[in-house]
Amino acid sequence: MTTAAQQIREQLGEMDSLFGDFFKWLAGQYDPASGGFYYARSSFDMENFIPDIESTAQAVNILIRSGLFDALPQETKENIAAFFRNKQDPDSGYFYDADPNMRKDEVMVMRALGYSTNSLHRLGSAPLYPLPHQVQERPDYLRSPESYVEWLKRVDLSNSWRGCDFMGTPNHHIAKFEEPERREFIEAGERYFASIQDPETGLWGEGNRYIRISGTFKLNAFYSRFGVRTPNIDRIYRTILSCLREDEARDMCWIRNPIDLLGTFRQELRIPEEELEEIIRITVSNMRKLLRPDGGFSREIHQSPPAPNVAQVKEGEFYSYMPAPVPIGQGLVEGDMNAGTQALLIREYCHKLAGVEHRPLASASPAAFLDNIGRR
Repeated sequence: MTTAAQQIREQLGEMDSLFGDFFKWLAGQYDPASGGFYYARSSFDMENFIPDIESTAQAVNILIRSGLFDALPQETKENIAAFFRNKQDPDSGYFYDADPNMRKDEVMVMRALGYSTNSLHRLGSAPLYPLPHQVQERPDYLRSPESYVEWLKRVDLSNSWRGCDFMGTPNHHIAKFEEPERREFIEAGERYFASIQDPETGLWGEGNRYIRISGTFKLNAFYSRFGVRTPNIDRIYRTILSCLREDEARDMCWIRNPIDLLGTFRQELRIPEEELEEIIRITVSNMRKLLRPDGGFSREIHQSPPAPNVAQVKEGEFYSYMPAPVPIGQGLVEGDMNAGTQALLIREYCHKLAGVEHRPLASASPAAFLDNIGRR
């Protein structure tokens, strides 16, 4: 084993040490009364608030990824499934949280649909009512590849992360089109995205480098979903490496998104061992800054953000963004479910990049988790 390879394994061990109390924290986020998981400790103290869809689905994903899902009592699984089923609107087929502002954010609505249906499938359950694509027509802007591209052109990319996330909302519709129509839409999207990619950095949109890398991560979902090769992977890699070396990562997503991109590119991208060791070492250092005394991780370096997302609003001919008033926490310095999800994904992709078998954390003990479930 080379020196760099040994150092990579040591850094992976350092990363694992950050999760010592994580699963005790996770168990304490469960709410037996609703069957859901709260976003953060402070969420319990919010008036007339119950767990949200996104946090509960993220908890399910963490349990599966950590080898704890099968250890859950059947009653608990049924309770979690009932949580999602009760969130579905019988008229539209979508899944909504109680806050009416959530319905105004298309990104949140589409994520809730995916989160809920995937979680129900994993729980051995199913939605109560037909899903939206079974009862609703496609959006008007998807009547042709040309109208799809015109819609894409109106998305504001002044914040790459948000704009690229929004540009991905049609993907689930396009995936359901029949061939050859689906192929026509994919090729139209591919041509447009190539035309607006920065040829020097390989990134899309505007903002600081971490925001542009995060936007590129969001847009890469189009390429991954439809089996299209992402252009200029080598330039994206060099930009990521420079960003990690030179810029401050103030958000757990900023730590996860570059690693996720590199993990997605790992079959096409050859990373020298010395550079991979540096990437993982910087990543571990950044994660440590977001670890909190309660055992969880905060999304942001100074706090856990009180709201999960942003809403898009149409201003003139462009779609731009404003903070979505959908609070799920109190903005304290504490662990939150979103950051915990990101941290586990970072660990998984770092193992894959290193060619090291990815196994559940030693701290992910079924007995320890079940002994603390529902306890704060």
